[in-house]
Amino acid sequence: MKKIDWYIFKKLIITFIFCLLLFTIVAVAVDTSEKTDNFVQSGLSTSKIITDYFFGFVPFIWSLLFPLFVFIAVIFFTSQMATRSEVIAILASGTSYRRFLRPYIVGGIMLSAVLWVGSRYWIPKANVIRSDFQQKYIDNKDPSKNGGFGNSYYKRIDSNTYIGIRDFDTLSKSSSGFFLEKVQDNKVVYNLRADRMRWDTAIKKWQLLNAGERFIDSMGERLSFHDTMIINLSVKPSELRKDYYLKDKLTTPELVAFIKQEELRGTEGLSIFKVERYRRTATPTSVFLLTLIGVVIASRKTRGGSGMHLALGIAIAALFIIADRFSTVFATKSNFPPLLAAWVPNIAFTFVLIWLYRRTPK
Repeated sequence: MKKIDWYIFKKLIITFIFCLLLFTIVAVAVDTSEKTDNFVQSGLSTSKIITDYFFGFVPFIWSLLFPLFVFIAVIFFTSQMATRSEVIAILASGTSYRRFLRPYIVGGIMLSAVLWVGSRYWIPKANVIRSDFQQKYIDNKDPSKNGGFGNSYYKRIDSNTYIGIRDFDTLSKSSSGFFLEKVQDNKVVYNLRADRMRWDTAIKKWQLLNAGERFIDSMGERLSFHDTMIINLSVKPSELRKDYYLKDKLTTPELVAFIKQEELRGTEGLSIFKVERYRRTATPTSVFLLTLIGVVIASRKTRGGSGMHLALGIAIAALFIIADRFSTVFATKSNFPPLLAAWVPNIAFTFVLIWLYRRTPK
């Protein structure tokens, strides 16, 4: 890249960092005002709240608004360049418009790569800090988020084995009821029931109390009863907790493995996890798209100056966010394909970029 390219590239990075820090301060201030009562009731010191909550909250906000930060940064400094006729001077020197876009393309690709790596590995680790604090001190009175109700499960643990667990207690790692069935050729060939089930921490296996086994084969039925019985299931206590923030806490390799495992078990309601998986690639791509849309909008000199460019940019960003939310809702609440839901905003705004690019004076 030449000197003018480095000039634009540095402007992009510096303005982006400024927007990032500015919006972070605003987000922290707003979030603190909303959760002041929770922070006081937790009894933690200020330093402890910062390390146990805001060290996770800040990266979460960055990942959530990263495309918006880039978009606003591009519009802001490019609009200033257009107002000062710098863009006109660059194009008048014989530089083509495509050549003018080179530093924006390099910067957009670099920022997209940062978000791609961060959303796959770094952000989930930060979300563990944030979600653990929220579950312990903020959501502890909300049963829909802390798993306080509905802790009954019906799962398929392999191709022909199904289990049912009633009223599982995450603290004692025990349940008030359990059954297991094995099916072959659409017929039950084995049935196991127990009044209670608990996790034996010494041997890392499940222990059944007052268990009854029922075998069904060509010889008929056979019954046997046991006061205690040890079984080895491919289900661990950590999997028997409805974690409201689970999709945010898993790194991408862990998320992919989780989805595959739950599909084998026949678990329903995995659309939200699949959308999250595909979005971790789609969102970095949107950073690149919004970078180009921003420069195409702001490089044109208008009477309204930066204000007009920012207003138009905010309107486009709002439409992008609305499209993203709608596609997510359709995927999680209906049969809309998760892959398409994650990529619909990018597909739509690719056509917007092409339309704007063709109309831009070059």
